[in-house]
Amino acid sequence: MADSAENDALLAFLAMPETYGLASGETVTRIDTHASHVFLAGTRAYKMKRPVKFTFLDFSTLEGRHEACKRELDFNRRTAPEIYLSLVPVRETEEGFRLGGDKGEPVEWLVEMKRFGGEGLLAAKAERGQLSLDLVEELAADVAAFHARAKVHRDFGGADNFAKIVAGSETDMQASIGPVFDAEQAARVTRRSKELIEEHRALLDARRDTGFVRHSHGDLHLGNVTEIDGRPVIFDCIEFSDRIARIDVAYDLAFLLMDLGFRAESDERLAGYANRAMNVYLDHVPQAEIGAATEGLALLPLFMATRAVVRAKVTAVQATGEDSKEKRKLARAYLDFADRLLEARPPRLVAVGGLSGTGKSTLAKALAALIGGAAGAVHIRSDTVRKRLFGVAPLERLPEEAYAEGAGERVYAEMMRLARLSLGAGMSVVVDAVFAKPQERVEGERLAREAGVTFDGLWLDAPAEVLEARVAAREKEGGDPSDAGVAVLKRQLAYDLGRMKWLTVDASGTPDEALAAAAGSIDINPLS
Repeated sequence: MADSAENDALLAFLAMPETYGLASGETVTRIDTHASHVFLAGTRAYKMKRPVKFTFLDFSTLEGRHEACKRELDFNRRTAPEIYLSLVPVRETEEGFRLGGDKGEPVEWLVEMKRFGGEGLLAAKAERGQLSLDLVEELAADVAAFHARAKVHRDFGGADNFAKIVAGSETDMQASIGPVFDAEQAARVTRRSKELIEEHRALLDARRDTGFVRHSHGDLHLGNVTEIDGRPVIFDCIEFSDRIARIDVAYDLAFLLMDLGFRAESDERLAGYANRAMNVYLDHVPQAEIGAATEGLALLPLFMATRAVVRAKVTAVQATGEDSKEKRKLARAYLDFADRLLEARPPRLVAVGGLSGTGKSTLAKALAALIGGAAGAVHIRSDTVRKRLFGVAPLERLPEEAYAEGAGERVYAEMMRLARLSLGAGMSVVVDAVFAKPQERVEGERLAREAGVTFDGLWLDAPAEVLEARVAAREKEGGDPSDAGVAVLKRQLAYDLGRMKWLTVDASGTPDEALAAAAGSIDINPLS
């Protein structure tokens, strides 16, 4: 690292409340990071780049800092226009420094931001036990929308570039081998990561070539998302390095999934959050990309583990001072997590069937979070697949033609296609549909045989009056992807199901009771 001399007089000017038009008695709080000074003044925050130079960024010149401020403003407005307000110069005049205006030469540039409290950060909410699953699901949908409109860059990404990330972390960890990390474990994580890069070299390169490397966020963890007016707002993206920001969108998502999965290991209140984030993200991928997105899940163990290793090495470097013991412990925990993420897990296929109101999707969601490791299983729901096929969002209602003759066969074929791709990517799968026709159930069993994976079929059953009450309540409340109402249920009750070979589960009680019965019957537990 190289430092240019900081302008103490300028820093003193920016620390005065009068600079921002505040009364002299008000307080301006200054927060220092390795690359910036942030001044909290009234309802605003002003971020100034420090004149520093690292291997990964260069803010040593005014021109470089100005460009970095412009990039920070532009890039963060993609997700947080309500926070990132403007670019403000600090000018030097005969009377001294001046914030804004057009008199005098600029001597520094600041990013003006709307000030918000740290209590709204999703990381802080998670630590307080106040992070809701609804907020995480909304965030995952927002990330999918952000990735869909992000600019494609085919000159970044690919296997060789990802190998450089892994090699860089290997080098960075060396200084912490012994004092923090076990040498054998660190070597194993690096070796397995390199093996996966070679195993998936063609996939990594193909995703680059077909447009899945895009100008993403680059640092998408819970500490860079805040809640504003009840919505998650993503901020503080990487602006100083195209190499870090222009990445595979699955690697961008992997930081969020890793963060949620890691936290869940020590906080059961977050159990299943990573799985729901992954599946909601997939639910919002458009039909034209869902096949490739599903194939890309093969990279998730590598991508999540790499994110965990980055956190491990950074935390190890920070292990100084009074909290050094806790930092070392946390760094080792991240490396342990990376090690487990890289362990191979045999995929399995679970199919959940039943008439409307039996709680298929509720059970399928719960089961998906319990199998397949930290990110869980892919949950493929017929209602969501149908919406995607017809080009509408998961909660939009479909027109009648979406349920016309032949539409159902198209939906089941697409479900099986996505299940096949998911299993091929090494992911466990939970398929959720009515499965009223014997042939539909046979297709699920055949797919499992062809893929060489374990299959379990669950048929949920409950009295007609229970189903009708549930469907009527769901129809009244809205907010669910299913369009099936009481009229649809009454038609279903007349179906001839044929011989039912799947395991029947009593779904007349609570969702927890159904989950306990289903999980126990097919040997699923939180550690599977």
